[in-house]
Amino acid sequence: MNTPYRIMIIDDEKIVGDMAKLSLEQEGYEVETFLNAAPALERLQTLPFDVVVTDYKMKGIDGMEVLTTVKRLYPQIKVIMITAFANLDTAIEALRGDVHDFFPKPVKIKELKASIRKALNIPA
Repeated sequence: MNTPYRIMIIDDEKIVGDMAKLSLEQEGYEVETFLNAAPALERLQTLPFDVVVTDYKMKGIDGMEVLTTVKRLYPQIKVIMITAFANLDTAIEALRGDVHDFFPKPVKIKELKASIRKALNIPA
């Protein structure tokens, strides 16, 4: 990868963000993690990101609001949603919001990496 792509991870479970960050940085991505959405959305105003990975259910601003805000302000950014509360209604709501991909927790890092590569049009 010539240019380091920037990945943002928003998840209120610190271990999820830390594990994803470690694994994605080994692939050459620049990764920033956030425990809640408010500072993450502020960060998007100062630094461009290529992909946002967000948890669906969080206190304060939830994943659907992150998806809606990112798509409205930065339509070029791909959003991947993960959730421990996966059901058909949640998935349909996310897909209607133009989510790139949707994964139930615990997310398999191999699948997340493949989804990020696809979002960035990087050959497998």
